Amino acid sequence: MTSFVITPASTSFIHSKKGLGLSAFSSASTLYAQRCQKTVSKRIFCSVAAPQQSERKPSTTGSVKSPMTMTEKILARASEKPELNPGDNVWVDVDILMTHDVCGPGSIGIFKREFGENAKIWDREKVVIIPDHYIFTSDERANRNVDILRDFSQEQNIKYFYDIKDLGNFKANPDYKGVCHIALAQEGHCRPGEVLLGTDSHTCTAGAFGQFATGIGNTDAGFVLGTGKLLLKVPQTLRFVMDGEMPHYLLAKDLILQIIGEITMAGATYKSMEFVGTTVESLNMEERMTLCNMVVEAGGKNGVVPADSTTFKYLEDKTSIPYEPVYSDEQARFLSEYRFDVSKLEPLVAKPHSPDKRALARECKDVKIDRVYIGSCTGGKIEDFMAVAKVFQASGKKVKVPTFLVPATQKVWMDIYSLPVPGSGGKTCSQIFEEAGCDTPASPSCGACLGGPRDTYARLNEPQVCVSTTNRNFPGRMGHKEGQIYLASPYTAAASALTGYVTDPREFLQ
Repeated sequence: MTSFVITPASTSFIHSKKGLGLSAFSSASTLYAQRCQKTVSKRIFCSVAAPQQSERKPSTTGSVKSPMTMTEKILARASEKPELNPGDNVWVDVDILMTHDVCGPGSIGIFKREFGENAKIWDREKVVIIPDHYIFTSDERANRNVDILRDFSQEQNIKYFYDIKDLGNFKANPDYKGVCHIALAQEGHCRPGEVLLGTDSHTCTAGAFGQFATGIGNTDAGFVLGTGKLLLKVPQTLRFVMDGEMPHYLLAKDLILQIIGEITMAGATYKSMEFVGTTVESLNMEERMTLCNMVVEAGGKNGVVPADSTTFKYLEDKTSIPYEPVYSDEQARFLSEYRFDVSKLEPLVAKPHSPDKRALARECKDVKIDRVYIGSCTGGKIEDFMAVAKVFQASGKKVKVPTFLVPATQKVWMDIYSLPVPGSGGKTCSQIFEEAGCDTPASPSCGACLGGPRDTYARLNEPQVCVSTTNRNFPGRMGHKEGQIYLASPYTAAASALTGYVTDPREFLQ
């Protein structure tokens, strides 16, 4: 085993590279710790305990014969194989298939073409259809897409179709949820040990629940609609061990920007990214979702966090369907292992036009901005809005640039208006946002994250500079092709709104 220390500005980082197919823990844990301590700077504590393991029940075809990672175990169970290796191609049984208004019509068209106009889907209770992308618009083609979803759901008697008919008042649509990845979690469709596929690249968000979750194309989705199965190649796994006390000015968005900045947008191509360590264990479910949400920005096939008491507590009132979590074996094979001392990290941004163009927020203090956007599956959860409110409350100031707020789901919107912000004397997020001079929280949807029709709320229709809590900053991603997007955490986005420049949140969070 070779180990080396990389020390980019503001962080202490370790990468232990293993040869393909070799065990990441090829020796006893004590020996492993000794090796690390001999090789690695004392700035990082290397002897990290493996996450608590639970005994895995044998699959239907026999007991496990060799150590496996979480992802390998989940796919082995779903394919009824006793064991799997990276590179194996297997037919897996799908637990949940999700689609939305952008890709749903195409998937439905392929299903009908290949299986017949009158064919029935494989399971009406395992298909979840969520309109969320281009909803609050007068664009006829966007509205037509939602109509196609509605007609298909009625035809197939799909149990979980979260419809919206009244576009003028989303609250008049009790079934409407909002952003699919957050709605999946809130409505109890995410469960440890299962396989969840969706026609959206950020389906990997659900890996936060200890399940295999990944985005697929319309053709694959059409096939799953008809069969409930999909042929998948077992990915190799990269393990990210994050230890140390999380500084009060950091959020999970900073952690994933740090990782993407290290390994680049191609660093995890068709790899599973497994997140463990004391820092990860301390994160709430929404922060874990942020972490897994952006693995695809590094090319990852899926991201996964071991299920624990935090996971089980979140799911208590969400699902009655039994589930069985799995955990990586101690001797499981990891292609590479990366270790971070989180206590040494600083607030980050990703500069235009790539999520891996990592920079310290304080190094971009001279970047003048035109607007701030808070929203999306990455940064539109209630914990994200609570973080923004915390910065505004601490500053007591008003924003200096237009600040747009787009809750991910209808539940998040209601929480913004009802839940008190800790330390605010009982004020809600909405009250703090109003005092700070923000725009009124908008109707829940994907909003301007994906640009959308020109009348989409908060879309970049001019070549402006925007600090955003979203996940991508490619040219044209939020609208105008010459717009410049700085990806940031809700803390950093809020601080930037208060100054009109990219701003380190430590300026307000003392």
